[in-house]
Amino acid sequence: MTKGNHSMTTEFILTGFKDRPEVKILLFVVFFVIYLITMVGNLGLVVLIYMEHHLHTPTYIFLGNVALMDSYCSCVIMPKMLENFFSEDRIISLYECMAQFYFLCLAETADCFILTAMAYDWYVAICSPLQYHTRMLMKCCVQMTTVIYITAYLHPIIHVGFLFRLTFCGSHQINHFFCDVFPLYRPPCVDPYINELMIIICTWPIEVFTISVVLISYLCILYTIFKMKSKKGRSKALLTCAYHFFSVSIFYGSLIFMYVQPSSVKEEDEDISVAVFYTLVIPLLNPFIYSLRNKEVINVMKTIMKKNKSHNILK
Repeated sequence: MTKGNHSMTTEFILTGFKDRPEVKILLFVVFFVIYLITMVGNLGLVVLIYMEHHLHTPTYIFLGNVALMDSYCSCVIMPKMLENFFSEDRIISLYECMAQFYFLCLAETADCFILTAMAYDWYVAICSPLQYHTRMLMKCCVQMTTVIYITAYLHPIIHVGFLFRLTFCGSHQINHFFCDVFPLYRPPCVDPYINELMIIICTWPIEVFTISVVLISYLCILYTIFKMKSKKGRSKALLTCAYHFFSVSIFYGSLIFMYVQPSSVKEEDEDISVAVFYTLVIPLLNPFIYSLRNKEVINVMKTIMKKNKSHNILK
């Protein structure tokens, strides 16, 4: 199909990591291991929280939803990425591309709000422990989670809808390992100004609101921790808070770089490097940061292993 002497693009070629053929097998093995660990860690955490009734509290419900969205994000990105290491053409259709971006945007939007809810939950638990059971009721937790997912489902529809107004022509190569929004703005023959404006209108308020709540919550938590009289308790709480804040900082920092910074000032290779952090590294690290440093989760895992061991001995 042609229009104005341009051939219309109905498919794209994902060229991310293509310029490193000498380490193709090594990269495949590394990313495949990351994928396996991410899926086992996050889905294992979801199953653990679902099966253990005493973990059915707001803190662990939010934690379970973070793990669910992290595994969901990996499922959206990794299979196609791994396939492309050994694919000759690396082709992805226009509708596949749109679907991949939609589901990724859904996962990242949900993550933003769930991490915000978790930060508020920790703030109430640490700064107002006597009011925790009245302010963080299960009904409130369910309502927050429902609103988060409704927002997460609706937000990408706006951007995908505006992507369909673009006419893609000329070069159909995308220097990325998945279909993200800004790389899609480079091949069109229609000015993506409206699309970039919609990102400012829809995405920036989400970033500003969630980051503000997270920062205020952590500042209040730090203030409360420094007021603790016990040095041992203070050191332990600070270390836990530091691990959590490290994960949140990488996630939000990557999103700010990708979607808040103007696309005109970024290099394509920078997009790939930063995208690796928020789509692959963060989902890999979160189960270790949020669960393996959590006494309740570790105790539940020990109890399950003891039960299995006893069951095998009886057999």
